[in-house]
Amino acid sequence: MTEKVRDQIMRIRDSGATNMLAVNAVQRIAYERGFFDLVNYIEDNRKGYVHFIFTGEEE
Repeated sequence: MTEKVRDQIMRIRDSGATNMLAVNAVQRIAYERGFFDLVNYIEDNRKGYVHFIFTGEEE
């Protein structure tokens, strides 16, 4: 996970726009905000994304 992806996750989390475990909603919001790095990261590494949300640690 890059620093840019981590920042994009935090920006969506801090907005309160969705539950961060609603992965499809997070991806949609990321797309709408132009966070294409995050969209691609979730697409390629959904397990790593969920692990990060649960633990705050990268796999």
